[in-house]
Amino acid sequence: MIEYMSLIMFAVVILVLLTGFPVAYALAGTGLIFAAIGTFFGFFEPVFLGLIPNRLFGIMGGSSLTSVLVAVPLFVFMGVMLERSRVAENLLHSMALLFGQRSGGLGVAVVIVGMLLAASTGIVGATVVTMGLLSLPTMLARQYDPKIATGVICASGTLGQIIPPSIVLILLGDQISTANTNVGTTGKVVSVGDLFIGALLPGLLLVTLYIVYLLFVAKLSPSKMPSVKTQGEVIRVRTVMKNLLPPLLLIAVVLGSILLGAATPTEAASVGAVGAMLLAFSQKALNWNTLHSTMRQTLTVSSMVFLILIGANIFSLVFKGFGGDDLVEGLLTDIPGGLVMTVFVVMLVMFLLGFILDFIEITFVVVPIVAPILLSMGVDPIWLGIMIALNLQTSFLTPPFGFALFYLRGVAPASVATRDIYLGVMPFIGIQLLVMGLLAFWPQIATWLPEILG
Repeated sequence: MIEYMSLIMFAVVILVLLTGFPVAYALAGTGLIFAAIGTFFGFFEPVFLGLIPNRLFGIMGGSSLTSVLVAVPLFVFMGVMLERSRVAENLLHSMALLFGQRSGGLGVAVVIVGMLLAASTGIVGATVVTMGLLSLPTMLARQYDPKIATGVICASGTLGQIIPPSIVLILLGDQISTANTNVGTTGKVVSVGDLFIGALLPGLLLVTLYIVYLLFVAKLSPSKMPSVKTQGEVIRVRTVMKNLLPPLLLIAVVLGSILLGAATPTEAASVGAVGAMLLAFSQKALNWNTLHSTMRQTLTVSSMVFLILIGANIFSLVFKGFGGDDLVEGLLTDIPGGLVMTVFVVMLVMFLLGFILDFIEITFVVVPIVAPILLSMGVDPIWLGIMIALNLQTSFLTPPFGFALFYLRGVAPASVATRDIYLGVMPFIGIQLLVMGLLAFWPQIATWLPEILG
Protein backbone atom coordinates (compact mmCIF):
# COMPACT_ATOMS: atom_id res chain seq x y z
CA MET A 1 0.00 0.00 0.00
CA ILE A 2 2.76 2.45 1.00
CA GLU A 3 4.78 1.81 -2.17
CA TYR A 4 1.76 2.83 -4.28
CA MET A 5 1.13 6.03 -2.30
CA SER A 6 2.43 8.17 -5.16
CA LEU A 7 -0.03 6.64 -7.64
CA ILE A 8 -2.87 7.10 -5.14
CA MET A 9 -1.84 10.74 -4.80
CA PHE A 10 -1.89 11.14 -8.60
CA ALA A 11 -5.37 9.60 -8.81
CA VAL A 12 -6.62 11.88 -6.02
CA VAL A 13 -5.36 15.04 -7.73
CA ILE A 14 -7.14 13.98 -10.96
CA LEU A 15 -10.40 13.55 -9.02
CA VAL A 16 -9.96 16.93 -7.34
CA LEU A 17 -9.36 18.58 -10.72
CA LEU A 18 -12.52 16.97 -12.10
CA THR A 19 -14.52 18.77 -9.40
CA GLY A 20 -13.49 22.08 -10.94
CA PHE A 21 -11.22 23.12 -8.07
CA PRO A 22 -8.49 25.60 -9.21
CA VAL A 23 -5.59 23.66 -10.68
CA ALA A 24 -2.72 25.36 -8.82
CA TYR A 25 -4.37 24.90 -5.43
CA ALA A 26 -5.41 21.32 -6.25
CA LEU A 27 -1.81 20.36 -7.09
CA ALA A 28 -0.19 22.14 -4.14
CA GLY A 29 -2.92 21.20 -1.66
CA THR A 30 -2.96 17.51 -2.58
CA GLY A 31 0.82 17.33 -2.36
CA LEU A 32 0.98 19.02 1.04
CA ILE A 33 -1.89 16.94 2.49
CA PHE A 34 -0.26 13.68 1.39
CA ALA A 35 3.09 14.91 2.71
CA ALA A 36 1.47 15.60 6.10
CA ILE A 37 -0.14 12.14 6.14
CA GLY A 38 3.14 10.47 5.17
CA THR A 39 5.10 12.43 7.78
CA PHE A 40 2.57 11.60 10.49
CA PHE A 41 2.76 7.86 9.78
CA GLY A 42 6.52 7.90 9.21
CA PHE A 43 6.81 6.89 5.55
CA PHE A 44 7.60 10.33 4.10
CA GLU A 45 10.81 12.30 4.72
CA PRO A 46 9.97 15.93 5.62
CA VAL A 47 13.32 16.98 4.14
CA PHE A 48 11.61 17.04 0.72
CA LEU A 49 9.36 19.87 1.93
CA GLY A 50 12.49 21.82 2.81
CA LEU A 51 13.37 21.86 -0.90
CA ILE A 52 10.16 23.73 -1.80
CA PRO A 53 11.53 27.26 -1.08
CA ASN A 54 14.60 26.59 -3.24
CA ARG A 55 12.36 25.31 -6.03
CA LEU A 56 10.09 28.36 -5.83
CA PHE A 57 12.96 30.84 -5.74
CA GLY A 58 14.52 28.99 -8.65
CA ILE A 59 11.31 29.46 -10.65
CA MET A 60 10.75 33.12 -9.84
CA GLY A 61 14.37 34.17 -9.32
CA GLY A 62 17.11 35.09 -11.75
CA SER A 63 17.88 31.63 -13.07
CA SER A 64 18.10 30.44 -16.65
CA LEU A 65 14.68 28.87 -16.16
CA THR A 66 13.11 32.26 -15.65
CA SER A 67 14.81 33.73 -18.72
CA VAL A 68 12.93 31.17 -20.82
CA LEU A 69 9.59 31.49 -19.05
CA VAL A 70 9.61 35.28 -19.34
CA ALA A 71 8.78 34.62 -23.00
CA VAL A 72 5.35 33.35 -21.91
CA PRO A 73 3.82 36.71 -20.81
CA LEU A 74 5.51 38.45 -23.75
CA PHE A 75 4.04 36.06 -26.32
CA VAL A 76 0.66 36.19 -24.54
CA PHE A 77 0.77 40.01 -24.75
CA MET A 78 1.65 39.77 -28.44
CA GLY A 79 -1.23 37.38 -29.14
CA VAL A 80 -3.87 39.29 -27.19
CA MET A 81 -2.81 42.62 -28.75
CA LEU A 82 -3.11 41.12 -32.25
CA GLU A 83 -6.49 39.70 -31.34
CA ARG A 84 -7.68 43.16 -30.25
CA SER A 85 -6.35 44.88 -33.40
CA ARG A 86 -8.68 43.09 -35.88
CA VAL A 87 -5.78 41.37 -37.65
CA ALA A 88 -7.73 38.11 -37.93
CA GLU A 89 -10.77 39.82 -39.37
CA ASN A 90 -8.74 41.66 -42.03
CA LEU A 91 -6.74 38.55 -42.88
CA LEU A 92 -9.84 36.41 -43.28
CA HIS A 93 -11.50 39.01 -45.51
CA SER A 94 -8.43 39.20 -47.76
CA MET A 95 -7.94 35.43 -47.95
CA ALA A 96 -11.66 34.94 -48.71
CA LEU A 97 -11.35 37.37 -51.62
CA LEU A 98 -8.28 35.55 -52.91
CA PHE A 99 -9.48 31.94 -52.60
CA GLY A 100 -13.24 32.14 -52.10
CA GLN A 101 -14.26 32.31 -55.76
CA ARG A 102 -13.48 28.64 -56.25
CA SER A 103 -15.12 25.68 -54.56
CA GLY A 104 -13.52 25.00 -51.18
CA GLY A 105 -11.62 28.28 -51.29
CA LEU A 106 -13.16 29.71 -48.14
CA GLY A 107 -12.15 26.58 -46.21
CA VAL A 108 -8.59 26.92 -47.51
CA ALA A 109 -8.64 30.60 -46.48
CA VAL A 110 -9.65 29.61 -42.93
CA VAL A 111 -6.73 27.13 -42.73
CA ILE A 112 -4.22 29.72 -43.95
CA VAL A 113 -5.52 32.38 -41.56
CA GLY A 114 -5.46 29.82 -38.74
CA MET A 115 -1.82 29.05 -39.55
CA LEU A 116 -0.91 32.76 -39.60
CA LEU A 117 -2.74 33.38 -36.31
CA ALA A 118 -0.99 30.36 -34.78
CA ALA A 119 2.36 31.80 -35.86
CA SER A 120 1.33 35.20 -34.51
CA THR A 121 -0.32 34.35 -31.20
CA GLY A 122 0.36 30.75 -30.13
CA ILE A 123 -2.85 30.79 -28.03
CA VAL A 124 -5.23 27.93 -28.93
CA GLY A 125 -8.45 28.93 -27.15
CA ALA A 126 -8.34 32.51 -28.41
CA THR A 127 -7.75 31.37 -32.01
CA VAL A 128 -10.64 28.87 -32.02
CA VAL A 129 -13.03 31.44 -30.53
CA THR A 130 -11.87 34.21 -32.88
CA MET A 131 -12.16 32.00 -35.97
CA GLY A 132 -15.54 30.71 -34.79
CA LEU A 133 -16.92 34.21 -34.35
CA LEU A 134 -15.51 35.56 -37.63
CA SER A 135 -15.65 32.72 -40.12
CA LEU A 136 -18.38 30.30 -39.01
CA PRO A 137 -21.33 32.67 -39.73
CA THR A 138 -19.82 33.48 -43.15
CA MET A 139 -19.27 29.83 -44.04
CA LEU A 140 -22.79 28.86 -42.98
CA ALA A 141 -24.28 31.80 -44.90
CA ARG A 142 -22.37 30.61 -48.00
CA GLN A 143 -24.07 27.18 -47.67
CA TYR A 144 -21.00 25.32 -46.39
CA ASP A 145 -21.73 21.95 -44.81
CA PRO A 146 -21.79 22.60 -41.02
CA LYS A 147 -19.61 19.54 -40.42
CA ILE A 148 -16.86 20.81 -42.74
CA ALA A 149 -17.14 24.38 -41.47
CA THR A 150 -16.85 23.45 -37.79
CA GLY A 151 -14.19 20.82 -38.44
CA VAL A 152 -11.87 23.16 -40.33
CA ILE A 153 -12.27 25.91 -37.70
CA CYS A 154 -11.44 23.55 -34.80
CA ALA A 155 -8.48 22.03 -36.63
CA SER A 156 -7.09 25.38 -37.78
CA GLY A 157 -7.56 26.87 -34.33
CA THR A 158 -5.47 24.17 -32.67
CA LEU A 159 -2.49 24.78 -34.98
CA GLY A 160 -1.26 27.12 -32.24
CA GLN A 161 -0.24 23.98 -30.34
CA ILE A 162 2.41 22.99 -32.86
CA ILE A 163 3.32 26.03 -34.99
CA PRO A 164 5.87 28.29 -33.28
CA PRO A 165 5.90 30.53 -31.32
CA SER A 166 3.60 28.15 -29.45
CA ILE A 167 3.14 28.62 -25.70
CA VAL A 168 2.93 24.81 -25.52
CA LEU A 169 6.38 24.46 -27.13
CA ILE A 170 7.88 27.05 -24.76
CA LEU A 171 6.67 25.20 -21.66
CA LEU A 172 7.51 21.78 -23.13
CA GLY A 173 10.95 22.98 -24.18
CA ASP A 174 11.68 24.17 -20.66
CA GLN A 175 10.61 20.88 -19.06
CA ILE A 176 12.35 18.64 -21.61
CA SER A 177 15.53 20.72 -21.46
CA THR A 178 15.56 20.36 -17.66
CA ALA A 179 14.91 16.61 -17.90
CA ASN A 180 17.62 16.21 -20.56
CA THR A 181 20.13 18.04 -18.36
CA ASN A 182 19.21 16.03 -15.25
CA VAL A 183 19.44 12.71 -17.07
CA GLY A 184 22.85 13.73 -18.41
CA THR A 185 22.35 12.44 -21.93
CA THR A 186 25.18 13.14 -24.32
CA GLY A 187 24.85 15.72 -27.09
CA LYS A 188 24.08 19.39 -27.24
CA VAL A 189 21.74 21.14 -24.82
CA VAL A 190 18.13 21.19 -26.04
CA SER A 191 16.51 24.61 -26.03
CA VAL A 192 13.08 26.08 -26.74
CA GLY A 193 14.52 27.35 -30.03
CA ASP A 194 15.34 23.75 -31.02
CA LEU A 195 11.71 22.76 -30.49
CA PHE A 196 10.55 25.78 -32.52
CA ILE A 197 12.77 24.70 -35.41
CA GLY A 198 11.76 21.04 -35.07
CA ALA A 199 8.05 21.93 -35.14
CA LEU A 200 8.22 23.82 -38.45
CA LEU A 201 8.12 20.84 -40.84
CA PRO A 202 5.44 18.86 -38.91
CA GLY A 203 3.34 22.03 -38.63
CA LEU A 204 3.61 22.84 -42.34
CA LEU A 205 2.90 19.17 -43.17
CA LEU A 206 -0.30 19.37 -41.13
CA VAL A 207 -1.41 22.56 -42.88
CA THR A 208 -0.65 21.04 -46.30
CA LEU A 209 -2.65 17.88 -45.54
CA TYR A 210 -5.57 19.96 -44.23
CA ILE A 211 -5.65 21.91 -47.50
CA VAL A 212 -5.29 18.76 -49.63
CA TYR A 213 -8.22 17.17 -47.79
CA LEU A 214 -10.41 20.26 -48.29
CA LEU A 215 -9.60 20.46 -52.01
CA PHE A 216 -10.36 16.74 -52.36
CA VAL A 217 -13.78 17.15 -50.69
CA ALA A 218 -14.48 20.25 -52.80
CA LYS A 219 -13.68 18.29 -55.96
CA LEU A 220 -15.74 15.30 -54.86
CA SER A 221 -18.75 17.21 -53.45
CA PRO A 222 -18.75 20.86 -54.61
CA SER A 223 -22.17 21.42 -53.04
CA LYS A 224 -20.68 20.97 -49.56
CA MET A 225 -18.11 23.73 -50.15
CA PRO A 226 -19.56 26.13 -52.76
CA SER A 227 -17.68 29.07 -54.20
CA VAL A 228 -18.26 32.47 -52.60
CA LYS A 229 -19.85 35.29 -54.54
CA THR A 230 -17.89 38.48 -53.90
CA GLN A 231 -20.98 40.67 -54.49
CA GLY A 232 -19.15 43.19 -56.64
CA GLU A 233 -16.00 43.34 -54.52
CA VAL A 234 -12.82 43.65 -56.55
CA ILE A 235 -9.67 41.83 -55.48
CA ARG A 236 -7.21 44.66 -54.99
CA VAL A 237 -3.62 43.55 -54.62
CA ARG A 238 -2.85 46.64 -52.58
CA THR A 239 -5.58 45.86 -50.03
CA VAL A 240 -4.54 42.21 -49.77
CA MET A 241 -0.89 43.14 -49.28
CA LYS A 242 -1.84 45.78 -46.69
CA ASN A 243 -3.64 43.15 -44.60
CA LEU A 244 -1.20 40.30 -45.23
CA LEU A 245 2.28 41.83 -45.14
CA PRO A 246 2.33 43.34 -41.59
CA PRO A 247 1.54 40.07 -39.74
CA LEU A 248 3.85 38.16 -42.12
CA LEU A 249 6.63 40.64 -41.39
CA LEU A 250 6.05 40.28 -37.65
CA ILE A 251 6.16 36.48 -37.92
CA ALA A 252 9.33 36.65 -40.02
CA VAL A 253 11.07 38.93 -37.52
CA VAL A 254 10.07 36.90 -34.44
CA LEU A 255 10.65 33.39 -35.83
CA GLY A 256 13.51 34.39 -38.13
CA SER A 257 15.53 35.87 -35.28
CA ILE A 258 15.10 32.64 -33.29
CA LEU A 259 15.84 30.30 -36.20
CA LEU A 260 18.93 32.25 -37.25
CA GLY A 261 20.21 32.37 -33.67
CA ALA A 262 20.14 36.17 -33.61
CA ALA A 263 17.86 36.25 -30.56
CA THR A 264 16.66 33.99 -27.76
CA PRO A 265 12.93 33.19 -27.59
CA THR A 266 12.57 35.76 -24.79
CA GLU A 267 14.27 38.50 -26.80
CA ALA A 268 12.24 37.63 -29.89
CA ALA A 269 9.05 37.67 -27.80
CA SER A 270 9.82 41.20 -26.59
CA VAL A 271 10.30 42.32 -30.21
CA GLY A 272 7.00 40.59 -31.07
CA ALA A 273 5.17 42.40 -28.27
CA VAL A 274 6.41 45.78 -29.50
CA GLY A 275 5.64 44.77 -33.10
CA ALA A 276 2.09 43.82 -32.14
CA MET A 277 1.59 47.27 -30.62
CA LEU A 278 2.89 48.91 -33.81
CA LEU A 279 0.58 46.70 -35.86
CA ALA A 280 -2.37 47.72 -33.69
CA PHE A 281 -1.33 51.36 -34.10
CA SER A 282 -1.28 50.96 -37.89
CA GLN A 283 -4.82 49.55 -37.72
CA LYS A 284 -5.87 52.54 -35.57
CA ALA A 285 -6.76 50.08 -32.81
CA LEU A 286 -4.15 51.11 -30.24
CA ASN A 287 -5.72 53.17 -27.47
CA TRP A 288 -5.81 53.19 -23.70
CA ASN A 289 -8.76 50.75 -23.47
CA THR A 290 -7.04 48.27 -25.80
CA LEU A 291 -3.74 48.51 -23.93
CA HIS A 292 -5.45 48.20 -20.53
CA SER A 293 -7.53 45.14 -21.50
CA THR A 294 -4.51 43.51 -23.16
CA MET A 295 -2.34 43.98 -20.08
CA ARG A 296 -5.07 42.66 -17.77
CA GLN A 297 -5.53 39.57 -19.95
CA THR A 298 -1.76 39.04 -20.10
CA LEU A 299 -1.51 39.35 -16.31
CA THR A 300 -4.37 36.87 -15.81
CA VAL A 301 -2.96 34.22 -18.17
CA SER A 302 0.64 34.63 -16.97
CA SER A 303 -0.35 34.46 -13.28
CA MET A 304 -2.31 31.28 -13.99
CA VAL A 305 0.70 29.69 -15.71
CA PHE A 306 3.17 30.54 -12.94
CA LEU A 307 0.78 29.56 -10.13
CA ILE A 308 0.24 26.19 -11.78
CA LEU A 309 4.01 25.85 -12.17
CA ILE A 310 4.48 26.49 -8.44
CA GLY A 311 1.72 24.03 -7.50
CA ALA A 312 3.12 21.41 -9.89
CA ASN A 313 6.60 21.73 -8.38
CA ILE A 314 5.22 21.14 -4.88
CA PHE A 315 3.26 18.15 -6.15
CA SER A 316 6.26 16.67 -8.00
CA LEU A 317 8.53 17.02 -4.94
CA VAL A 318 6.08 15.10 -2.76
CA PHE A 319 5.56 12.58 -5.59
CA LYS A 320 9.31 11.94 -5.68
CA GLY A 321 9.39 11.80 -1.87
CA PHE A 322 7.04 8.83 -2.04
CA GLY A 323 9.32 7.18 -4.63
CA GLY A 324 6.88 7.84 -7.45
CA ASP A 325 9.55 8.48 -10.09
CA ASP A 326 11.21 5.12 -9.34
CA LEU A 327 7.83 3.37 -9.39
CA VAL A 328 6.87 4.88 -12.76
CA GLU A 329 10.29 4.05 -14.19
CA GLY A 330 9.90 0.44 -13.08
CA LEU A 331 6.40 0.21 -14.59
CA LEU A 332 7.53 1.68 -17.93
CA THR A 333 10.72 -0.34 -18.27
CA ASP A 334 8.80 -3.56 -17.52
CA ILE A 335 6.35 -2.99 -20.38
CA PRO A 336 6.78 -5.81 -22.95
CA GLY A 337 7.77 -4.61 -26.42
CA GLY A 338 10.67 -2.42 -25.39
CA LEU A 339 11.01 1.26 -26.21
CA VAL A 340 8.31 1.31 -28.92
CA MET A 341 5.57 0.04 -26.60
CA THR A 342 6.80 2.27 -23.76
CA VAL A 343 6.50 5.40 -25.92
CA PHE A 344 3.11 4.21 -27.19
CA VAL A 345 1.77 3.72 -23.66
CA VAL A 346 3.07 7.13 -22.53
CA MET A 347 1.47 8.84 -25.55
CA LEU A 348 -1.80 7.00 -24.98
CA VAL A 349 -1.91 8.06 -21.32
CA MET A 350 -1.17 11.68 -22.27
CA PHE A 351 -3.85 11.55 -24.96
CA LEU A 352 -6.45 10.35 -22.44
CA LEU A 353 -5.32 12.87 -19.83
CA GLY A 354 -5.77 15.57 -22.47
CA PHE A 355 -9.53 15.03 -22.17
CA ILE A 356 -9.60 16.21 -18.56
CA LEU A 357 -6.40 18.25 -18.10
CA ASP A 358 -5.19 21.33 -19.92
CA PHE A 359 -1.79 21.22 -21.65
CA ILE A 360 -0.29 23.31 -18.82
CA GLU A 361 -1.10 20.70 -16.18
CA ILE A 362 0.14 17.86 -18.38
CA THR A 363 3.36 19.75 -19.17
CA PHE A 364 4.13 20.60 -15.54
CA VAL A 365 2.92 17.38 -13.88
CA VAL A 366 3.19 14.46 -16.32
CA VAL A 367 6.14 15.46 -18.52
CA PRO A 368 8.63 15.87 -15.61
CA ILE A 369 7.74 12.32 -14.52
CA VAL A 370 7.97 10.48 -17.85
CA ALA A 371 10.44 12.60 -19.86
CA PRO A 372 13.58 11.65 -17.85
CA ILE A 373 12.67 7.96 -18.18
CA LEU A 374 12.15 8.13 -21.95
CA LEU A 375 15.27 10.25 -22.49
CA SER A 376 17.37 7.80 -20.49
CA MET A 377 16.05 5.03 -22.76
CA GLY A 378 17.47 6.87 -25.79
CA VAL A 379 14.50 8.89 -27.10
CA ASP A 380 15.51 12.07 -28.96
CA PRO A 381 14.39 15.08 -26.84
CA ILE A 382 13.33 17.22 -29.83
CA TRP A 383 11.31 14.36 -31.33
CA LEU A 384 9.70 13.70 -27.94
CA GLY A 385 8.67 17.35 -27.53
CA ILE A 386 7.10 17.52 -31.00
CA MET A 387 5.27 14.22 -30.50
CA ILE A 388 3.83 15.38 -27.18
CA ALA A 389 2.69 18.67 -28.75
CA LEU A 390 1.02 16.83 -31.66
CA ASN A 391 -0.52 14.35 -29.24
CA LEU A 392 -2.03 17.09 -27.09
CA GLN A 393 -3.28 18.89 -30.20
CA THR A 394 -5.04 15.68 -31.32
CA SER A 395 -6.50 15.24 -27.83
CA PHE A 396 -7.83 18.82 -27.96
CA LEU A 397 -9.75 17.88 -31.13
CA THR A 398 -11.10 14.48 -30.10
CA PRO A 399 -14.77 14.06 -29.01
CA PRO A 400 -16.42 14.07 -26.61
CA PHE A 401 -14.06 16.02 -24.30
CA GLY A 402 -11.77 17.92 -26.68
CA PHE A 403 -11.23 21.47 -25.40
CA ALA A 404 -11.38 22.95 -28.93
CA LEU A 405 -14.86 21.47 -29.36
CA PHE A 406 -16.04 23.19 -26.18
CA TYR A 407 -14.53 26.51 -27.29
CA LEU A 408 -16.36 26.37 -30.64
CA ARG A 409 -19.59 25.11 -29.12
CA GLY A 410 -19.58 28.18 -26.89
CA VAL A 411 -19.62 30.61 -29.85
CA ALA A 412 -21.42 28.56 -32.52
CA PRO A 413 -25.08 29.40 -33.26
CA ALA A 414 -27.77 27.10 -31.90
CA SER A 415 -28.52 25.91 -35.44
CA VAL A 416 -25.19 24.05 -35.45
CA ALA A 417 -25.67 20.70 -33.72
CA THR A 418 -23.00 19.40 -31.37
CA ARG A 419 -23.09 16.17 -33.39
CA ASP A 420 -22.01 18.13 -36.49
CA ILE A 421 -19.01 19.53 -34.61
CA TYR A 422 -18.01 16.06 -33.44
CA LEU A 423 -18.37 14.51 -36.91
CA GLY A 424 -16.66 17.48 -38.56
CA VAL A 425 -13.38 17.04 -36.70
CA MET A 426 -13.08 13.29 -37.42
CA PRO A 427 -11.21 13.63 -40.77
CA PHE A 428 -8.82 16.12 -39.21
CA ILE A 429 -8.17 13.75 -36.30
CA GLY A 430 -7.30 11.14 -38.94
CA ILE A 431 -4.83 13.60 -40.49
CA GLN A 432 -3.32 14.27 -37.05
CA LEU A 433 -2.85 10.55 -36.43
CA LEU A 434 -1.33 10.15 -39.90
CA VAL A 435 1.25 12.87 -39.18
CA MET A 436 2.03 11.31 -35.79
CA GLY A 437 2.51 7.96 -37.52
CA LEU A 438 4.81 9.51 -40.11
CA LEU A 439 6.76 11.20 -37.32
CA ALA A 440 7.06 7.89 -35.48
CA PHE A 441 8.47 6.11 -38.56
CA TRP A 442 10.57 9.06 -39.76
CA PRO A 443 11.79 11.04 -36.74
CA GLN A 444 13.88 13.10 -39.15
CA ILE A 445 10.76 15.12 -39.97
CA ALA A 446 11.30 16.78 -36.57
CA THR A 447 15.03 16.36 -36.06
CA TRP A 448 16.49 17.10 -39.52
CA LEU A 449 16.04 20.87 -39.54
CA PRO A 450 17.44 21.42 -36.00
CA GLU A 451 20.50 19.35 -36.99
CA ILE A 452 21.02 21.43 -40.16
CA LEU A 453 20.55 24.81 -38.48
CA GLY A 454 22.29 23.70 -35.30
